[in-house]
Amino acid sequence: MYTSGYANRSSALSSTSGRIARVSSENSTAGLISEVVYREDQPMMTQLLLLPLLQQLGQQSRWQLWLTSQQKLSREWVQSAGLPLTKVMQINQLSPCHTLESMIRALRTGNYSVVIGWLSDELTEEEHTQLVKAADEGNAMGFIMRPVRAHSLATRQHSGLKIHSNLYH
Repeated sequence: MYTSGYANRSSALSSTSGRIARVSSENSTAGLISEVVYREDQPMMTQLLLLPLLQQLGQQSRWQLWLTSQQKLSREWVQSAGLPLTKVMQINQLSPCHTLESMIRALRTGNYSVVIGWLSDELTEEEHTQLVKAADEGNAMGFIMRPVRAHSLATRQHSGLKIHSNLYH
């Protein structure tokens, strides 16, 4: 914590500098894009991983956007999961190309703390770069949810969480 050497500062000045420090530290946080690969027959595992983060993000003043192909979020599930019903927005029945395009636009706006989209195919390097850039611009998180069938695990990537971060690359 930074402490000033001036003991007799006015409280208005110190509260203003505190707000400036808080805003600058919030703005210095970069966006994040992660891919979550999960088994369709084990959706609870994904919920265990993501719900605490989504609950925390629900405390922000921004929205949470769910872009789904066919699933519809039930009001009861949102409430029982501890997510703020008034901050969760869902757009369903999107095709995969529209999901990616919508994610990029939504992340860029800064109106959403998190944007979650379901895609069946892996992202190209260019698509991933576009998402990362949009998440950075909007200071938001994006999750690509990729379901795999249990019988296709032998030929495809194993279930897991793919974390893209500058800290590890």
